[in-house]
Order: sequence, then structure tokens, then C-alpha cells
Amino acid sequence: MALLAIDLMVIAWLVIIQYEVSSWADNYNGGNPPSASKEALRGMWLLAAGALVTGGGLLALGWRTPGLVELVALGVGAGLLVYFAARG
Repeated sequence: MALLAIDLMVIAWLVIIQYEVSSWADNYNGGNPPSASKEALRGMWLLAAGALVTGGGLLALGWRTPGLVELVALGVGAGLLVYFAARG
């Protein structure tokens, strides 16, 4: 449960702070090139790597349920950021 709470906090931080604030800043100052999609892609790679390391590590240790929860939670977060990057 602790890993799931940490995963959700990291996903929320990447979506709300990194992507949304970058998107707001791009809209506020129209002279700068948009960086929100770049931040979303950076967050996607971070979450995908985290899913492979933590989820794969837990699966390798034989902890199937926590490993699958890690893979699903971080995979969905990475997919969400890919959607944001493609949209913006």
C-alpha cells in the first residue's frame, strides 16, 4: 500500500505540477515555445522506467500482486502523460 500511495503522489506531481504548470506558463507567455508536451514526455519516460524497475523487481522477487499493481499504476500514469503530450 505504501508503494501505491507513493506512485499516486508521483503521478499527481508529474501531471499537476510538471504538465499543468508548464501548460499554464506556455499560455501565459505566448512568446516562448511550448514546453508542456516536452515535460509530459519526460514524465512518461520517468514513469515507464519506474514501472519496469519497481514492478519488474517485485515480480522477480515473487510478489505478484504488488508487482502487478506497480506495473498497472505507473503504466496508466505513463499512458496519461503520453495522451497529454500527443494532445498538446
